[in-house]
Amino acid sequence: MTNLAIFVSGSGTNCENIIRYFTQEQPRRDVRIALVLSNKSDAYALVRAQNLNVPTVVMEKRQFLDGESVLKVMKEYEIDFIVLAGFLLMIPDFLLRAYPRRIVNIHPSLLPKYGGKGMWGHHVHEAVCEAKEKESGITIHWVSEVCDGGEIIAQFKTPLSPEDTPDDIADKVHVLEMKNFPKVIEEVIQTL
Repeated sequence: MTNLAIFVSGSGTNCENIIRYFTQEQPRRDVRIALVLSNKSDAYALVRAQNLNVPTVVMEKRQFLDGESVLKVMKEYEIDFIVLAGFLLMIPDFLLRAYPRRIVNIHPSLLPKYGGKGMWGHHVHEAVCEAKEKESGITIHWVSEVCDGGEIIAQFKTPLSPEDTPDDIADKVHVLEMKNFPKVIEEVIQTL
């Protein structure tokens, strides 16, 4: 059994999609969504998780950066693997050491383009639009000590048109996220 934790900071559409994938669409007895952790008490992802009967924990930044607190929660829920789904804090070194090649992230661009500090959500789509890119997409990657700099696991692309607004790009990227992120997580877990 692989116990999964999903770390979130926002509305949680990816979080809910992952939970539904592993509990309803592709039910797996060997993968369990054991915890949703957020650094924001008002993250709607927590409501989504609770509605799907997944335990939640709120750990504000100061607490999250305290190795003892985070590792205690990970041990309590017997977490084997961590998925970042719109989690906006950098993962501290102690957590990277505790979960080597067991933390994945999704980024809403084709890394290495439009990654790094400050490049999340709408900021990414605005930059892609401003640069008049012909395509965008998602990157699923291992988490490292470099923001959006971990080894790439998979990328999925979508074509863009000159008329696309940042909102249009966000919608196209969101379709890729919903379709591909849970499948890639499943594939990665199968290789553990």
